[in-house]
Amino acid sequence: MDPNHKAHFYFGRCTRCDKEVCGAGRACRAMGRLFHDTCFTCCVCTKKLAGKPFYSTSGGIYCEEDFLYSGAHPSPEVCDSCGFLISDLLLQARGKSYHPSCFRCVVCRQSLEGLPFAVDSRSRVYCVTDYHSSLVDLASWFQGPGSLV
Repeated sequence: MDPNHKAHFYFGRCTRCDKEVCGAGRACRAMGRLFHDTCFTCCVCTKKLAGKPFYSTSGGIYCEEDFLYSGAHPSPEVCDSCGFLISDLLLQARGKSYHPSCFRCVVCRQSLEGLPFAVDSRSRVYCVTDYHSSLVDLASWFQGPGSLV
């Protein structure tokens, strides 16, 4: 330890550079490890990450942008309903990916997350109630007025 530093300002050794971390406001703790603020950076763009969202995978630490767009992350999922990237929770149905809030009935717009649903021949998603109602409406349309059932 450097004798010029008082013991109560010594925090330990930096995980990245293995040098002493001394002095308040010059360090951060992430993933249970200690870093100099200047050492805790994105491994792609070297942006400082102290106090910012970051991702750690395959031994690298990434800023959010590089994690999503540099190939460090498996190809980002795009919501089949709204077309935006899915960076949080992902709902998969019918072989497609959705934001949970975007997976809704085409008629009543009820969220179908965790609920049974039905799909018509044009791949539109319905709650069960609206799907059955649409079948009844369709059957009556084909029968026409005055036809016998």
